[in-house]
Amino acid sequence: MKSCEGQLGRVFVIRLEHGDRLPGCIERFAEEKGISVGHVILVGGIGDGEVVVGPRRSDERPPEPMLLPIDGAHEVAGVGVIAPGEGGKPHLHIHAALGRSGKTTTGCLRPGVSTWLVGEVVVYEITGARVSRVKDDETGFSLLQPGA
Repeated sequence: MKSCEGQLGRVFVIRLEHGDRLPGCIERFAEEKGISVGHVILVGGIGDGEVVVGPRRSDERPPEPMLLPIDGAHEVAGVGVIAPGEGGKPHLHIHAALGRSGKTTTGCLRPGVSTWLVGEVVVYEITGARVSRVKDDETGFSLLQPGA
């Protein structure tokens, strides 16, 4: 386990509008506001896109992602972490549960999803925490590196 300490900074409440694309719109917002590290909570609707729902084979390195298309309006509840990625730009790693018609899909929103009608986001800025995302050669993931 690796860790570092930070303090709560600013708190932003955001209303996403129909068609806003995640995670890109939150990453751009973080860059505009100078948010380097943060915690994100998402609730609302997702209309389309793709989510990563696991690797094809758990023992394969790097893992081949399984992508599942999202077609039609889904309820969404998600949580993520913003940290500086390549070139120091904000990189949001966010997982969410998306529900429709009594069925739930849970996965990573990294490939991109679009807001359906409305999304509500709270971003908690974390100051003083030295973290970054560093690409791991074995997994191909941009892994959080506290204390970096």
